[in-house]
Amino acid sequence: MNLVELADQHYRKFGEQVSLIFEGKEFTNLQLLRYADQLANGLKGLEVGMGDRVMVMLINCPEVLISYQAILRAGGIIVPVISFLGEREMIHILRNSESKVLITNKNWLNRIEKFRPGLETLKHIIVVEDEEISETIHFWDLVHKPVDQPVDFEIDEYDLAVILYTAGTTGEPKGVMLTHRNLYSNAVNSSTFSDVKPNDVMLHVLPLSHSYGLTVMNAGYLFNQKSVLMRWFDVEEAFRLIEKYKVTGFSGSPAMFAMMLNSPVADNYDLSSLRRCGCGSAPLPLDILQGFQKKFGCPVWEGYGLSEAAPIVTRHRPDMPQKPGSIGIPIPGVEVRIVDEEDNDLPIGGVGELIVRGPNVSPGYYKMPEETGQAFRNGWLYTGDMARMDDDGYLFIVDRKKDLIIRGGLNIYPWDVEEVFYEHPAVQDVAVVGVPDPIMGEEVKAFVVLKAGQSVTGQELVAYCRESLGRYKCPKYIEFINEIPRSPIGKVLRQELRQRPSEK
Repeated sequence: MNLVELADQHYRKFGEQVSLIFEGKEFTNLQLLRYADQLANGLKGLEVGMGDRVMVMLINCPEVLISYQAILRAGGIIVPVISFLGEREMIHILRNSESKVLITNKNWLNRIEKFRPGLETLKHIIVVEDEEISETIHFWDLVHKPVDQPVDFEIDEYDLAVILYTAGTTGEPKGVMLTHRNLYSNAVNSSTFSDVKPNDVMLHVLPLSHSYGLTVMNAGYLFNQKSVLMRWFDVEEAFRLIEKYKVTGFSGSPAMFAMMLNSPVADNYDLSSLRRCGCGSAPLPLDILQGFQKKFGCPVWEGYGLSEAAPIVTRHRPDMPQKPGSIGIPIPGVEVRIVDEEDNDLPIGGVGELIVRGPNVSPGYYKMPEETGQAFRNGWLYTGDMARMDDDGYLFIVDRKKDLIIRGGLNIYPWDVEEVFYEHPAVQDVAVVGVPDPIMGEEVKAFVVLKAGQSVTGQELVAYCRESLGRYKCPKYIEFINEIPRSPIGKVLRQELRQRPSEK
């Protein structure tokens, strides 16, 4: 099975129906498929064929869904990119992927034009705006252009479908290669844990350019449901849409749940239709998990994944007890192990690196054999995440291996410290990193965002930490900032914090 067949089977199984709502406009599944077929023909006319890369750099909109299916139907490979990447990252991805076509909006054209003479493979730029722009092609003109014959390619499940570039916080972004099999199996296997009911309405708040948002989109083809797509996440707009369309669930990042929980306007909306939510991309603080569930009366099922696993590895399931702080159990078809530095399996409760095997695991990084050899070994994906497993098979992420702080030879996981900060009534958000120290090797530093109207000193927060943590884990430095830097999916950009001018 490939992703084109996945989309086609939705129409065959459920018939024509409204499947997407975007800014008040409705689209049926058949309309979207026809647009995709027509755009695929347009791409074929631009000499896009088997294995050619097409970069899509757009915020959430129907054109993204249409483009993804069109590229695959033309035999191409999708290169999805978050539209507010830095200029350097964007140009690197264009060059590295050797994309032949770019689908974007006019806001990026000036920056691209500066580098276009050096982008030898980039032949065409397609823009979604309904206006004439020199040296570009209008998206909808291409969709509605008459064609002589339909595009017809044999797509193998092992063909590449997507090259998904990681955030690149410690160097140039790496292109994760994902096959049709990787993405299809992940959508199907992760959905076996779902309790989707006919006529459910899902709110899509995740970027469709991210692996999590991409898989949530793919999983939607399996069910008889409507999707309400947000251009980007805005708390009050999310509340408004939930009330208007009687949304039954959504998948989001911890930062989104925190913003909803702490929003002063939440009580102005009827959110009683919410039945269940999913959370991934980063650990969900316990106080946010419990606070959200209590306030909105809606369970949140935590899961875990990474781009190299297409992305879902584990999640909670409705027929098993929820364990707060856990990322659940492996989805069907996925195997996991927790190993030490010598690849020995650790006993229950032992903390080691989580490694993963299954049909969802990427074949490697695009044009990066050395990095592929480091992360993909003996059939296993080495995630770089430190985890433990309990007696019931539930997994708990302790922290990123690379984010481990070693103070005087003692290991400190930032998440252990952050959990305590989140319990303080004045703390809105926090991120903990290690900073160089000539004596201890590293010291603990916490970046703290306070709730509106709250006041607390760094000394008071350190004293609060000492009530729950060993003294060696307590921060030596605390810096108050206005906002924790995060990726569009909500992950803390710790490298950016480490590089900030010191205000110890």
